[in-house]
This record gives sequence, structure tokens and C-alpha cells, in this order.
Amino acid sequence: MLEVDGIDVFYGDAQVLWDVGFEVRPGELFVLVGANGAGKSTALKAISSLIRPARGRIQFEGEALHALEPHQVVERGVVHVPEGRRLFPEMTVEENLLLGAMTRRAKAKRRSSLEWVYELFPRLQARRRQPAGTLSGGEQQMAAVGRGLMGQPRLLMVDEPSLGLAPILVGEIFSIVRRVHEEGVTTLMIEQNVQQSLAVCDRACVLENGRIVLHGSGQQLLHNDQVRAAYLGL
Repeated sequence: MLEVDGIDVFYGDAQVLWDVGFEVRPGELFVLVGANGAGKSTALKAISSLIRPARGRIQFEGEALHALEPHQVVERGVVHVPEGRRLFPEMTVEENLLLGAMTRRAKAKRRSSLEWVYELFPRLQARRRQPAGTLSGGEQQMAAVGRGLMGQPRLLMVDEPSLGLAPILVGEIFSIVRRVHEEGVTTLMIEQNVQQSLAVCDRACVLENGRIVLHGSGQQLLHNDQVRAAYLGL
């Protein structure tokens, strides 16, 4: 479905990714894990065509994403839920959600999509008339994921969904991501919370200093000695 093949990415003269490659298969939950600053968000920005790789290819169902503009990537059904939620705090929850349905394909289904999001996240329906800035951190993350789902994604990319949340909410957020995946949405998530993300995913890669160093199923990596020593303190 998605193929990232040997990409190098730079910010100016500084190289951030070296020969990064992985694939996301239809219907799976794939996780790219690694420490803060490893290059995870840069990989998603490259897939979204927000930055261009200097070398390598990014293909979605056989089409070169790196040759498209960002809005064209979204039109293809590749939807990016950014780090930090990025809601409009003065707008209501529902107004924020409807902003996710701006493509031609998504506009045609926005009423049914809104019903689906409210079914997934009943708390958002109860708070649909509130300004988004009044929500708790966990509720704001629900709204950010819900806005992504409003775009009718064929591939949903979620950037650091647990970032900045209280520990008691982190498990809830991972449950939400897993539930979205179980609804049939192919999902690519990046996380620095290695243990919980590997526990819920189908397959994963470990990114260190801009390079892929390990890949396998979530359970294989969860029990890998290198991962346990470097990330889990075991």
C-alpha cells in the first residue's frame, strides 16, 4: 500500500534521514518508534509531501507521492494527524471536525463521517458545541484523530498521539488508535512510547539517529534484547 524506499531527507545542509525504507500493508497498524529527535516526524512530513526527499521514492498504491503537492496527497486518501493536535481553540469541536472533510471525496460523506466519529468518541458528541480549547488534553487528541477520520483516509498517519498527556490518559489514547484500526482503517503511527506502541501494533520499525535499525512484528521487537535494553530499561 505505502512503500518508502531508501529516502534521504535534509533540512538545509543538515541530513535528518539516511536510506530510510519500510512498507505499510493494507489493513495493518504499523508503528515507527524511536527516541525524541530520531527523525520520526520528518518521515511523516516526507510522506505528506511537506518536505521532499533528496533521494529515494515514496509510493502509495503505485503512485509517487513525492511528486505531488500536499493537498494532492490528501486527495489520494493519505491523511496526517500532526503532533501537538493543532486544533483551532476558539472554534467548536464540531467545526474543527468538519475542517477535516475538505476534499471532494470527503465532503460527499461528511454527514455520515461525523456520525461515525461521534460513535467512536461519544465524549466529542457531548462537547460538540464547546470551543475546542476548553477540552482536556485527551479529548483534544480524540478531536484531532476524529478530524483526520473526517477526511475518509485510506491511510491514517498519527504523529505522537500520547505526547504531553498524563500517564493515566496514555493507555486510553492507544486504545483509541487500536479501535480506529479495528474499524478497518490502515494506520501508520509514530511514537516514542515504545512499550505501549509495540504492544498494540502489527509490525514496526525502530528509527535511531535517522536510520532504520530494526524491524519486525510488534511482539518480536517488544521481546528483542536490543529494544529492551535501549528503550525499556530492561
